[in-house]
Amino acid sequence: MIWFTSDQHFGHENIIKLCDRPFADLAEMDNALIERWNSVVSRTDTVYVLGDFAWRNGKAYAERLAGNKIFLLGDHDKQITGERLSILKLNNIWFTLCHWPLYSWNKQYYGSIHLHGHIHNNPIEHKDNRINVGVDVWDFYPVSIDQVISFSVPH
Repeated sequence: MIWFTSDQHFGHENIIKLCDRPFADLAEMDNALIERWNSVVSRTDTVYVLGDFAWRNGKAYAERLAGNKIFLLGDHDKQITGERLSILKLNNIWFTLCHWPLYSWNKQYYGSIHLHGHIHNNPIEHKDNRINVGVDVWDFYPVSIDQVISFSVPH
């Protein structure tokens, strides 16, 4: 299975207040994010992480999570490496992956889907196949490719 996610902000206590996350403290948030991730992602799955993964100790958090993780960088990713933009074809559909929401993207008018994060608990973008996969709007779970495809606007 293929999964997408963004904006965990592991190790970032202030994000709880900034995004009105329902956690009492950093330990509760980090543990809940790890538990929810591992409850749906298997060891052999692929997870595209679209930025702002960890405030600190990124490698240690990544090791606790199931799946083959492919990181795209966001504003706060200092401990991991990755690209800032990825264009790929999955399940015969073109995807443009980036931490930030783009106004325009590759094959936009030919059914491609743009996935992003960055905007946290703002509403899920459901316009022209642009979808926010940030944890704040997906109940702190990764989003499966099947969910993304069923959610996207048909062209």
